[in-house]
Amino acid sequence: MYDLLLKLVSEHGPWVLLVFYLLYRDLQKDEATRASLDKNTEVLIEMTTLIRERLPRERAA
Repeated sequence: MYDLLLKLVSEHGPWVLLVFYLLYRDLQKDEATRASLDKNTEVLIEMTTLIRERLPRERAA
């Protein structure tokens, strides 16, 4: 892997490093977004559960 990276940099210059860096940063942003969405989902589920527990239940006829 390291040899491949050196070969790409020597053939194509620092642009290769820039592309890999941007891809890495994009991956970090995606992971942060996913973590935030997961946390928001947990909060919404908890809020929904609390609301359902406090609502009066319908009586069967």
